Amino acid sequence: MHMLGFSDVIVHPAVGKEDPPKGVPPEEIVKALSSAKAEEVAALFNEEVLVIAADTIVWLDGEILGKPHSEEQAFSMLSALSGREHKVYTGVTVLDREGELCEAECSTVHFRDLSEMEIRRYISTGEPMDKAGAYGAQGKGALFVRAIEGDFFNVMGLPLCRLGQMLRKKGVPIL
Repeated sequence: MHMLGFSDVIVHPAVGKEDPPKGVPPEEIVKALSSAKAEEVAALFNEEVLVIAADTIVWLDGEILGKPHSEEQAFSMLSALSGREHKVYTGVTVLDREGELCEAECSTVHFRDLSEMEIRRYISTGEPMDKAGAYGAQGKGALFVRAIEGDFFNVMGLPLCRLGQMLRKKGVPIL
C-alpha cells in the first residue's frame, strides 16, 4: 500500500472461516472470499472507511491448493507443482460507503522440476506452512519459479495494477 502512496493504513486481518463456494469457477471463488473478508472488516468500524481485502488461491488440475495443514500436505502440494504450470487467482474487493467493487486477477506460474531433497529442505524453513500452494514466490520459494505470466504481485497475493485501477474507479487518488 505504501508503494501506491498510502501512509495512513490500518491492517486488520479478517478472522472469519473461509468457506469457498462449490461448483463455481476459481475467479468467482476468490471474489466471494475477498468480498466476505471486506464485509467482515468493514463491520468493525463505525466511521467511514475504505476497506481493501484480497484472497488468493493456487489452482492445479481443477483443485484449490490452500495453505497446507501439515508438512506432508506441503510435500504433496510441492511435488504436484514440480515441473508444471499452475494458476494463481486473487480476488480483490474495495468497499466504501458507496458500495463494493470486486474483481479477480489470474497469473500463470511455471515451476521447474524439484527434487525430493529440495522440497524437504524448503519445508524445514517453515515458509510453506502459511502460503497457498505451500510456497511463497516472494521468499525462498522463488527458487522454484521458472517464470510468471501475468501480474507478479498477484502471485504475492495483491495484484497492484488491478487494485490501482479499482481505486481509480472509486475516485481514490494514488501515487
